[in-house]
Formats: sequence, structure tokens, C-alpha cells
Amino acid sequence: MEFSQEIFLHSLAQTSPYPFLISVERAEGVYLYTPDGKSFIDMISGIGVSAIGHRHPHVIQAIKNQLDKHLHVMVYGEYIQSASNKLAEKVTSLLPPALNCIYFVNSGTEANEAALKLAKRYTGRTEIISCRKSYHGSTHGSLSVSGNEVKKQAFRPLLPDVRFIDFNKISDLENITDRTACVIMETIQGDAGVRIPDRNYLKAVRQRCDETGALLILDEIQCGMGRTGKLFAFEHFGIVPDILTIAKAFGGGLPIGAFVSSEEKMKTLSHDPMLGHITTFGGNPVCCASALATLEVIEKENLLATVESKGQLFEQLLIHPKIKAMRRIGLLFAFDFDSEQKVNSIVNYAKENGVICYWFLSHPYSFRIAPPLTITEQEIKKACSVILQAIDQA
Repeated sequence: MEFSQEIFLHSLAQTSPYPFLISVERAEGVYLYTPDGKSFIDMISGIGVSAIGHRHPHVIQAIKNQLDKHLHVMVYGEYIQSASNKLAEKVTSLLPPALNCIYFVNSGTEANEAALKLAKRYTGRTEIISCRKSYHGSTHGSLSVSGNEVKKQAFRPLLPDVRFIDFNKISDLENITDRTACVIMETIQGDAGVRIPDRNYLKAVRQRCDETGALLILDEIQCGMGRTGKLFAFEHFGIVPDILTIAKAFGGGLPIGAFVSSEEKMKTLSHDPMLGHITTFGGNPVCCASALATLEVIEKENLLATVESKGQLFEQLLIHPKIKAMRRIGLLFAFDFDSEQKVNSIVNYAKENGVICYWFLSHPYSFRIAPPLTITEQEIKKACSVILQAIDQA
């Protein structure tokens, strides 16, 4: 019964009628292994989480070391704990001076929820501006600022006073006014099929927010932590957000998210009302230890320096007449085809032959690739060979 499909399908709540149904007994590096010994190359990093591979030895050791000290001891913000102190010091040391204060939460959607609260509290305003085709999470607030109307309709009413603009369209920025508390956007739109903005667009967003007093929230839950070849994607564009949200790869496989801003802004959550934002498990010491170890691996193994060359190798290998368009930044890819059916065929064929690709929620004509940054050239070539076969038969 350990890997029973019956239990999985009926005792565990389902997210769709079409789960992937791979039984995972263990994972190591870029591979997943089933109970009967079949291996899969994980080309999606568990949807962006396992950016340094599965069970990296340095991360595992850091987790074990923390387990020997303590697990949860108190809600966030009350006790001084070594793991969260060290992680806060490390993250803020890697960011611009304006992002010098961090609040740990449990997930990306929670980070975005809290960022929206912080923007409203700091500005005293209510209007939120987001982008069409965006994805910021699945809880009520995060869903409210996400752009997929199909996913939202059944759960209305959602947050009021949310306005949408087109991503990468400078003329839409006139919708940001002195009523606007914040603009929230993904630095790279992920779920929309890897939409990369023009450099001058993000500079214009930053300028418009400065002119109106609106805060700029950049959601780097999917595109942060080295995925684009920089530790944070905004570094490509010469701007700094007022609030940064991170999660997914941040924890090295354990659940942790964070929102980062200035100490001045963050202090507003501590009074009027006191406990303006609270979390029981945010800053969990085991998750913090894992996150710190993940950052150490990225640095010590110089992973950022290899991202672009690996991305270029994928580009060189994955050339096929059926591919209608390819978008890439670093090791984040979208491949477009002329039908959803072809994408489904490609993803399923690759799965049957030991390579995991995946769809985008909001862009069914594309499939995604976002492998661990630790993937080797040999593993890239092996995976691309299967993907090309999958495209051939589609």
C-alpha cells in the first residue's frame, strides 16, 4: 500500500483529473527513482524547487545538524534563533542596501500575501496593480492579483481595488497613480510561458512607482535563486524593488518563503496594530538551515557562472521544425507548439522515456524546462535526445 494509486487518488485530495502518477521512492541529484528502479531526469526541478538538485549533501548535513539542536520552539518573531539569524544575515548581505530586512514565511503565496499587506500598511492606500497573465499564488489575496481569469472565477469575490495592466507595455503604466499602494509583478513571467520584459520597461515601472509613491513588489518565487544566471532576476535590469518575494528554490527542498524590504517599511507591521503580520511556522529553524546551506552551495560551487553556458547548450541541441518559438533566460525555458495536443504528447512521451518536462498552467501551447542548475553537459545531452524523440512523434 506504500505506493498505492488507490490511496493517492481517493484518500489524498486531487488538484486535477490528470495527475502525473510517478511513484517516487528516492531522489538524488537530477534523478527521481521509482520503487521498481526506473529513473527519471527531473527537468523541471519539482517546479523550480530543487535548483541545486535533490538531496544535495551539504543541505542534508545542515538539516541533520539542526535536527540535533531543536525543531520548532516558538512562533515567528519572539525567540532569537541561530538558524534564522544566520539566514537573515546571509540573504541581506546578497541584496542591495534598500532590501535590508527579511520576514520568513512558509511559501511563495504567503510571501506575496504579506507583501501586499505591507504595501497597504506603509502607503495607507488600497489600490493594487498587477499584470495580466501573471501568477502569484493560489490563496485568496495572491489569486486576486493573478491574471488567469479561468482559475479565479469560481472563487469570487476576491480582493477589491485590484487593477490589471499588460506586462511589458509601457503605455499601460499611466494606470499607476497616487491611489496605487503597489505594483506587483514577476520579474520574469513564469506561468505565462517565460515572458521576459525589456530592460527599459522595468526601468519605466520603477520610475513610475517613484513618481507616484507606489511600492514595487517583484515576485521572484520562480525566477530567483540563480535560475536566470543572476541570484535575483532583477539584477539583469538595473533596478531594485521596494519589496522582493522569494520561495521555491530558496529552501533547497524544504518549505520556506520570504519577503524582503527596508527595515523602515517592515517596522510598520509591528505597531498600529501590533502583530500586523504573524506566522506560527515562518522561520522554522530546519528550513532556515536548509536555505542557508542552499545559498552556500550556489556560492561555493560557483553555479551562477555555469547557468548561461548550460542554457546555450540546450538551445543548440533543441532545434526542431515543429518548435514554433523558444523563450529562455538562464535555465528557464518555454517551447511553443501549434497545439495543446502536441504539447501533451511531448510531455507524456518524455515521461514514458525517463525525462520529466511539464506544462504551464496559463499557456497550454508550451512546455517548460527548468532543470537543476547542477545538471551536467552529459545529462543535458541525454535529456535533449529524449525530448527531440518526443517532438518527432508528436
